Amino acid sequence: MSPVTHFFISWLVASAAPLECRERALVTLAGVAPDLDGLGIVPELLTRNSRHPLLWFSEYHHVLGHNIGFALTVCAFVLFMAREKRWLTAGLALFAFQLHLFCDLIGARGPEGEQWPIPYLAPFSQRWQLVWHGQWVLNAWSNFVITLAALAATFYLAWLRPLPA
Repeated sequence: MSPVTHFFISWLVASAAPLECRERALVTLAGVAPDLDGLGIVPELLTRNSRHPLLWFSEYHHVLGHNIGFALTVCAFVLFMAREKRWLTAGLALFAFQLHLFCDLIGARGPEGEQWPIPYLAPFSQRWQLVWHGQWVLNAWSNFVITLAALAATFYLAWLRPLPA
């Protein structure tokens, strides 16, 4: 799914508990953090016509950030950065991170049918690669429906919760 969808879904997870703004932001960022490995697309596009292209997106997207090792790192960071309800915030961050992986498992097939297996146990083991053969393409109607539903729920919750004075 797109990072925008992950953002809205993660914000909804963060809004499920009475957290302060900082903690909600940490949970939301934890839910988007797996896609940091997608930033490799920038050097890949910049060097694609060179003699030595950097295939950082092609080789590392869904590898560096989509695994339990990175999940634990992100959760440790959240636990360190949270000021209030630290364990609840870290637990929700771990849940948002795992939800990101699940969403990618069901709805992140590339436009030409390619799949990125999720090396879930990395860096500890390469034995368990998560793939679902029924995976939707990124621009499937179901992904748009999920994005619109998450956006609507986000606006609804924002409408219910007034800004602090």
